[in-house]
Amino acid sequence: MGTPLESREEQATEVVDRLHEEYPDSAISLNYSNRLELLIAVVLSAQCTDERVNEVTADLFEKYQSAEDYAAASEEQLAEDIYGITFHNNKGGYLQGIGELLTDKHGGEVPDTMSALTDLPGVGRKTANVVLQHGHDIVEGIVVDTHVQRLSRRLGLTDQERPETIEQDLLDVVPEDEWQQFTHLLIDHGRAVCGARSADCDACVLADVCPSEKGDSEVDLATGEAW
Repeated sequence: MGTPLESREEQATEVVDRLHEEYPDSAISLNYSNRLELLIAVVLSAQCTDERVNEVTADLFEKYQSAEDYAAASEEQLAEDIYGITFHNNKGGYLQGIGELLTDKHGGEVPDTMSALTDLPGVGRKTANVVLQHGHDIVEGIVVDTHVQRLSRRLGLTDQERPETIEQDLLDVVPEDEWQQFTHLLIDHGRAVCGARSADCDACVLADVCPSEKGDSEVDLATGEAW
């Protein structure tokens, strides 16, 4: 079993430093050219791969170029236009509702506050954090997706289970100037090495400080279950 550093703060800093070396070009993988496209792409990415979202939005963003365009479309038409995206019927309704609210309350623009963003259909704190960080250059939290949720537990940075409470734990230990990049680093590492069912500890640059390292540890701290 890897041996984590004495404090969670030291552990978080070590994780960030090593992953920066491993993934020097770590960045958001969704394609977008403006705030509206970013918002739509992130909403569609819930429980769906970024690769699939990018395939669908290549055509979607040509057809719908303003909040008014989404507001004017029917939920059924939008669901058809994003067919192939997980839960496309529900998300078609979200896009139509987002278009209406942006048009009616925000002059067609994507708002720049957490409260206004989370008032939009299909937008929770995770989505709002992404939009604030990459659309408005406002970093007030850490985006906790499935990779961040899994790796932060495996690495001993939190023992919380829900994204909201995991985020609060991470805000206390991750250096503030790394809040945005922390997410991208863990996503890259989760995809490349530390998968949910395919953790390759032999290839992991964090194995020696990871309390879940399965060379010795019998338990995956992400799930609390035996490897």
